[in-house]
Amino acid sequence: MSDKRKKVVADINITPFTDVVLVLLIIFMITTPMLSQHQIKVNLPEATETTENREDKIIEISIDKDGFVYIDGTQLHNEFLEQTIKEKTTKYPDRPVVIKGDKEIKYDLIVNVMDKAKKAGVSKFGLAIDVPSKKQNS
Repeated sequence: MSDKRKKVVADINITPFTDVVLVLLIIFMITTPMLSQHQIKVNLPEATETTENREDKIIEISIDKDGFVYIDGTQLHNEFLEQTIKEKTTKYPDRPVVIKGDKEIKYDLIVNVMDKAKKAGVSKFGLAIDVPSKKQNS
């Protein structure tokens, strides 16, 4: 027998592990923005000035270009609008309602939503707008 014995290599090869971790990272980077897709796509009119942002304390009513009404991202039939607003204002009666109406819808639909909210007890209203970025004005 020879004096030279074969040594056992005890190193761990982490290359496959690194590959898996990088693939998982890429998957999470792609899927994370999709998790916040509950927002309704509404094309808002523009204005130059804004007020303070209070989205966490408001009831958001969105009306898309097809006339569908959403409360806080959930589609709602028009006949349940007043009842749903009443339920949302029971706990916090001073919560304002912000209406995000697409600029292509008829104005009477916005007035109808405001009327139902007023019947539900809402006294504070706001209309959402898009503020053009300053880069466009330069």
